[in-house]
Amino acid sequence: MTSTPGTGPAAVARDCKRPGCGNVIPPGAGRGRHRVFCGEDCARRYHNDARLPAPAASGGGSTDADPLAALEHALRQAAAHARAARDQAAALDPARVRADIAETEAARRRAEAAAVTAQARQAARDDTAAAQDTARQSGNTARALTAELGQLRLDTASQIAAATETARQQVTAARDDAARFQRERDGALTTARDARTAADAETARARQAETDARDETRRTREDAARERDALRDSHAAQLETQRALTDAERARAERAEAQLETERADRRQLTTHITGNGTQQPPAPTRTGARSK
Repeated sequence: MTSTPGTGPAAVARDCKRPGCGNVIPPGAGRGRHRVFCGEDCARRYHNDARLPAPAASGGGSTDADPLAALEHALRQAAAHARAARDQAAALDPARVRADIAETEAARRRAEAAAVTAQARQAARDDTAAAQDTARQSGNTARALTAELGQLRLDTASQIAAATETARQQVTAARDDAARFQRERDGALTTARDARTAADAETARARQAETDARDETRRTREDAARERDALRDSHAAQLETQRALTDAERARAERAEAQLETERADRRQLTTHITGNGTQQPPAPTRTGARSK
């Protein structure tokens, strides 16, 4: 809308100028002329509608017969008048311009209200016709559903009878199966008790065999331990005997070596006496370190 009295010339429009748009005008940039359209498309459509020629009146009062066409013509005329009034705003008195603009805006709003009313009446007539058609269709559907319901009742009764007979047969078969299952269960319980008794006996025998095997293993270990101790003692005695024999042989060897040295000394002394004054000493015999065994 344009500025209204009381707001001053500085007040700018917030809605688009094109009738029927209703979009908010985005804020303008700079200090130029205030924008009156939300976009170039609305401005172009507004000027094109203003340049459209008035439709020629047809005979027979077609405008009265078609209120939407009459309202469209009135809206176009109001838009053209509003454009002319805004174009002359700079050269006219501001108060008069505001009055013309307000009148034009009021006419536009009345035309829009009339258009909305006409559309509502036409929609009401269309809704009434659609409701009547829907009612007729609903009646036809209800009659068809009634017939289907009767047939469904007949089908349901036959199905219930068949299901009852099938259920009776299934109950008889289930009772027979239950008796057979009872006999099979009794036989299975008897077999299970016998198998459990046999398993208990086998378990007892297995436990006794395990106990016997454990005792036999223990006796075998004890015998092996005794034999190991006896063998260790025997080896120790043999080693001690061998050590004693070795010491005795070493002692005999040492005694034989001492006796041999004594005999050698006696021979050297005898040789010295035999040779005379002893000016020439024979070489001493070299010890070979031989041991008698």
